[in-house]
Amino acid sequence: MLKAGQARIRSFRVVPQVPPALEPLLEIAHNLWWSWHPEAVELYVRLDRELWESTGHNPVKMLGSLDQRVLERVAEDQSYLHALGLVHARFKHHNDRLSWFQRQYPSTMTPDHGEDPIRVGYFSAEFGLTECFQIYSGGLGCLAGDHLKAASELGVPMCAVGLLYRNGYFHQYLSADGWQQETYPDLEFANQPIRRVRNEEGEPITVSVELPGREVTLAVWRCDVGRVPLYLLDANLPENSKQDRDITKSLYGGDIETRIQQEIVLGIGGVRAFEAVGEKVNVFHINEGHAAFLALERIKKLRERHDVSFEGALRAGAPGNIFTTHTPVPAGIDRFSPEMVTKYIGPMAHALGCDLNRLLSLGRSNPFDENEFFSMAVLALRSSQFAGGVSKLHGEVSRDMWKDMWPGTPAEEVPIGHVTNGVHPRSWISHELVALYDRYLGPDWQLDPADFGLWEAAHDIPDEELWRVRNRSREKMIAWTRGRVRRQLEARGAVPDEIEKALAPLDPDVFTIGFARRFATYKRGTLLMSDVERLEKMLTDADRPVQILIAGKAHPADRPGKELIRELVKLSESKDSLRRIVFLEDYDMNVGRWMVQGCDLWLNTPLRGMEASGTSGMKCAMNGVINCSILDGWWDEAYEPEVGFAIGRGEAYDDRDVADAIESRALYDVLERQILPEFYDRDASGTPRKWVKRMKACIANLTPRFSTIRMVADYVEQYYLISYGLSNSMLADNLSASEDLAQLIQRYHEQWSRVGVRRVWSDDGAIVSVRAAVTLKAEVSLGTLQPSEVRVQAVHGVMNDMGDLMEIEPIDMRLAGADEDTRLGEGVYAFEGVITPAGSGQCGVSVRIVPRDDRLVGTRLPGLISWDQGESGVLSDRDESQKTKKKARPEPASTG
Repeated sequence: MLKAGQARIRSFRVVPQVPPALEPLLEIAHNLWWSWHPEAVELYVRLDRELWESTGHNPVKMLGSLDQRVLERVAEDQSYLHALGLVHARFKHHNDRLSWFQRQYPSTMTPDHGEDPIRVGYFSAEFGLTECFQIYSGGLGCLAGDHLKAASELGVPMCAVGLLYRNGYFHQYLSADGWQQETYPDLEFANQPIRRVRNEEGEPITVSVELPGREVTLAVWRCDVGRVPLYLLDANLPENSKQDRDITKSLYGGDIETRIQQEIVLGIGGVRAFEAVGEKVNVFHINEGHAAFLALERIKKLRERHDVSFEGALRAGAPGNIFTTHTPVPAGIDRFSPEMVTKYIGPMAHALGCDLNRLLSLGRSNPFDENEFFSMAVLALRSSQFAGGVSKLHGEVSRDMWKDMWPGTPAEEVPIGHVTNGVHPRSWISHELVALYDRYLGPDWQLDPADFGLWEAAHDIPDEELWRVRNRSREKMIAWTRGRVRRQLEARGAVPDEIEKALAPLDPDVFTIGFARRFATYKRGTLLMSDVERLEKMLTDADRPVQILIAGKAHPADRPGKELIRELVKLSESKDSLRRIVFLEDYDMNVGRWMVQGCDLWLNTPLRGMEASGTSGMKCAMNGVINCSILDGWWDEAYEPEVGFAIGRGEAYDDRDVADAIESRALYDVLERQILPEFYDRDASGTPRKWVKRMKACIANLTPRFSTIRMVADYVEQYYLISYGLSNSMLADNLSASEDLAQLIQRYHEQWSRVGVRRVWSDDGAIVSVRAAVTLKAEVSLGTLQPSEVRVQAVHGVMNDMGDLMEIEPIDMRLAGADEDTRLGEGVYAFEGVITPAGSGQCGVSVRIVPRDDRLVGTRLPGLISWDQGESGVLSDRDESQKTKKKARPEPASTG
């Protein structure tokens, strides 16, 4: 090898010499549209199936490796050219047709008032687009890739930015004793579906970011995902030092300093890259906290252009930022020491127009704790007006996790919503099922996010036809598994007899359980192995046998995760009767696709509350593969008895060992008593009617609900459009509305110590009838704030035995009577409102004051909330409320 430093090496690029008739093959190969269209994939497979496999399903590399004689022969094949013409026409139609978004929201594409058309910029540290382009590690990346594919199909005006890792994420293999090893091969950019972005003069576009004492230059590459351009930043340029060239070496590699450097490149460099290539982004979607530094870059640019204060620029930028959090525990969030953030981000403080402490406070849950580490998630939450989790349960978990950022705000009102994740149907559904759906549902089943009723036609698919596809999918998966296991064992040095012994138990007719995910301890990859004797009986049952396929990687630094993998491998090798447990190495999109299409049951066993969403089970559901899972993440809202199986009922346990013991027994019970009998109960034709009925319910009920077509449409309607409209209003007139809001917030902070609830009473008494109106009155102090600047709210609900208010509902109160009657003194006003208890029992009510401003839609101002702090007791009239009592009021025997 001649190293780059030994001599000057001049590069040039070799491209395939494709006959003119086959040039559409190159065009399609450089747009990842092909990755979710099997008819396009088939064009490359027809050229050379073995080469397609050996290049890792990479059409660009394949065309560059193909024998020229093959290309010349195919260029004369009229059958092939006809198929190519049809695929190319479909590709063009995808990019040019009138899309769902254009039909639904034409005014955002051509606004009337001089604003730029809506353009969403999607930021993510990883993208799982196809297996040959491994700039992803797992679920987060696959979700990001599926987001772009669905945005392309719906025609959402979107571009995206990420990092171009020259070694991607690690590849996994196991040593002879089952210990995970990692390799980091180069991605070979010249053989990937990407190209350098150039300006009008043909020169490569670069941007730079500032790191301590230096600037780092970044190349900008482009990868087309249907209609959506994905820009990828690459620090591996000669003008950078060796240390800086390694910033984009590998995904989630290096130390904590590498991590903050990568996140500066992604967030700050990403905003600059969009500008450099001419993308006029006005809605910024932060997919996990890695890209949150983009908010600082936006503030800096707004100040440069409009000469406004830091607070004004913060308020101007926030409506255009949308943050999706994927992490259910604080430990999973990137956090940096104050010293490290000062070193890397501190120099921005002057350009931002704030002091260092104010800058650091943006990343602290408690802005006054100067020793608190800087959290990227907190930065995203404080600088984004809109935030959400990735499932209904995860939204609840996130609100509880971050509630301390909004002191005094009930957890259910913390401004974090949710859009439940989905998966991209055509990327994960088997080719055979795609054809079946096209036939029975019509060809547009993946394009209309609102047409859930269309999927009812899945019940019309003949049982025998659906079961035939299921058997064929399992058969193909087992054949593929045999080949993969053979190669794994050969690489470990196994002799032929050992290999045949390992392959013999794999049977295409046996009920197959799949388990594939990152090997972290909370995912409990060995829960099914808790009772080896019981498991062994299932694996070897003569009438109802089972086989289990397992795949997954542990993070290179996660030793407990690696121990779990070795434990599984050692168990499967310990007895011949356990050889139906098979571990598949190097889990990636290709392995995942085979498994979600071919298994019969998908197993998921996380500790409840630890799985933000989980998307592999969604991929299975679309293929008619039944889920059996803890009620966590997406399954908590998806589960119904007719579509799958639940392990437990959503219980929470304080003791991990107790949880493992109870839930492993529940898992064995549901397998032995429900799942296996139903699967193996066949009629005379060999069809398991109950199981097929469950498959149909699974497909019909879950596919439209958990597709990225629905998910991206939800983002459009719940976030993107609102963000676009509000952001435009805040950026108008030289940011005048933003400066005004910043000054109003400053006034709130100055006056809030004088804001409070003085008295609360009702003339309706403490016992009322169900659904009877209760008029509540309150006397409040507002300092110099005007009544129009606040909301005085009656918050009512059901009281539990501890006196807590549950299922709360806030009702806006109004000024009581005419103006002269409502002002009771300097800054003191009377308000009244009506609440209507919906049911009988112990109910409660309190009164609070919060800021009022329509520009705060979607968010709350931390710390600006004042509750009635009077002595708790029964609801009384005004005279009683004015009395000061030292002892507690007696509770009535019954209250309404």
